[in-house]
Amino acid sequence: MSLNSKQNVRCPQCGQMSDVTVWDMITVKDSADLKQDLLRGRINMFQCPSCAHTALMPTPMLYQDDEKRLLISFSPCNDPLVKGQLYDNVCKASKDSGELKQFEGYNLRFVTDYNEILEKILIFDNNLNDKTIEVLKLMILSQDLEKSGDRICRFGKIENDIIEFMIYDEKEKQTYTSNVPKETYDVINKNLRESGVKPYSFGWEIVDTAYATKLLNGVNN
Repeated sequence: MSLNSKQNVRCPQCGQMSDVTVWDMITVKDSADLKQDLLRGRINMFQCPSCAHTALMPTPMLYQDDEKRLLISFSPCNDPLVKGQLYDNVCKASKDSGELKQFEGYNLRFVTDYNEILEKILIFDNNLNDKTIEVLKLMILSQDLEKSGDRICRFGKIENDIIEFMIYDEKEKQTYTSNVPKETYDVINKNLRESGVKPYSFGWEIVDTAYATKLLNGVNN
């Protein structure tokens, strides 16, 4: 069941007060329209009716897609230390409540970036796995190590058995694309499975660049 609440918010730019609908949980099977709004960047986004200032609401949200067996816990945060604390809190709360028993065989993801939750949804919508995608992204960035620290790589789309990645260079303020054959994904995915990486979760996981680095160093889940 999708859940929301109303919040009276003061615009940080002009001070105008306005009501905002904040979604705490989106369940795809009950609210396909909300999923589309999320992918369009409309969910939990505050827009001031007076000055049009836009900002993401700092409200945690749970995204559940039973068909894709995907559960995402989203807690907006930019601080790495706070991110670790939030992740630990989510893991502890789930363990104490025993709620994860009903999600056996699911992929459980913890994210703190809005673009990351959108990317995860698109990856699983295309019947891909984000663990393999993260390894591919790391391999793409490693092709130019001198610039890799300034670049962010995101899954874009898959079309005609070609996976397109979008690469944004924060220093150059430019966006590039990189194409990878689906066959390459299949080979890496097969190798990860054979090395012991499971196509589902035993608990909440942060699957990102650091996770992919561990996989390439021989550490699996």
